Amino acid sequence: MARLKTHDEALRLRLINRAAATVFDRGAGALSLRRLAADVKTSTTAVYSLFGNKAGLIDSLYQEAVRLFISRLTAVGSTDDPAADVVRLGIAYRDYAIANPHLYGIVFADRLDYEPAPERLNEAGSTIEPLVDAVARGQAAGQFGKEGSAEVIALSCWGAAHGLVSLELSGNAPTGLDIGAVYEETLHAVVSGWRARAGDGGHSAPPPRP
Repeated sequence: MARLKTHDEALRLRLINRAAATVFDRGAGALSLRRLAADVKTSTTAVYSLFGNKAGLIDSLYQEAVRLFISRLTAVGSTDDPAADVVRLGIAYRDYAIANPHLYGIVFADRLDYEPAPERLNEAGSTIEPLVDAVARGQAAGQFGKEGSAEVIALSCWGAAHGLVSLELSGNAPTGLDIGAVYEETLHAVVSGWRARAGDGGHSAPPPRP
C-alpha cells in the first residue's frame, strides 16, 4: 500500500488560508510558524517542508492570493457585449473581496510588510488584464471611444471598483451609505460615461451576474 502523503496541496492551502486570516486580523508580526502549525493541527516540520521558512510562507501567501484573484476574474469570460463584461468583471471583483477579505487584504492592503520580487509584481499587475481586454473589445465594437487607451479606461473602472470595495471592507463608508446597494449602479454609471464619450449614449442592458 502506498504511503499516505501528508504534506499535500490540501494542507498547503489550509496553512495559507490560516496564515492570511492571521495577517488580516493581527498583522504580519503575529504570524508564527509554530503557532500556525498548531492552529492547523499539523507539525512545524510540515510547514517547513512546504514553505522552507517564514519568508517562503509569506511569498507563497502573496502568490496564492494573486492567483485566486486572477482565477476569479478570468472565470467571468467574455460575451458579445464587452461593455457589459466590464460591469461583470467589477461585480466579480467585489464578490472575490467580500468572500475572501483576508486574501484581498494580502494583495491590496499592504499587510505583509513584504517586498514582492519582480515576477510577483508582474503577476499582480496581470490582474487587470481581463478588464483591459474587455475594454479593447468594446473599443473595437464602437462601444468605447478610441481617443483614450484601453488601459486608461480600464484603470478608471478598476479604480471605481477598488475604491468602493476598500471603503466597504474597511468600514469607512460614509454613515448611512450602503455600498453594496449602490455598487453595481456605480459601475454602470462609469461605463455609461465612457460610452457617452464614444457617442453610444451609455445604453446597455444590465449584465447577468457572473
